[in-house]
Amino acid sequence: QVQVVESGGGLAQAEGSLRLSCTVSGLPFSDYSMGWFRQAPGPGKEREGISCISWSGGSTYYADSVKGRFTISRDNHKNMLYLQMNNLKPEDTAIYYCATVTEWRYGYCSAGGGYWGQGTQVTVSS
Repeated sequence: QVQVVESGGGLAQAEGSLRLSCTVSGLPFSDYSMGWFRQAPGPGKEREGISCISWSGGSTYYADSVKGRFTISRDNHKNMLYLQMNNLKPEDTAIYYCATVTEWRYGYCSAGGGYWGQGTQVTVSS
């Protein structure tokens, strides 16, 4: 049984930092590209891919909204995925999800049909 579990969310002040972690079990973690996705509160808000990393860690993708502030990394020995979030902004407030990537092309990564965690809430106050 595949399990994807996020942790590390919480409340932060603007310009502060948080580090999200994701542990994955039940699948060969090092075979999968992984990503972080988020869904902001409010009607009509869609889940967006903000950062993805290849199976080896050699390739990464960042959405423009987080580029230069967030860093994705992984530890294949521990089956762990991380997201270091610095210089947080109120607009980063969202539920953050870890998932296996199913589609990745220039400027875009998606996890539709992949394995998802339950999400962790990140709230940034101004």
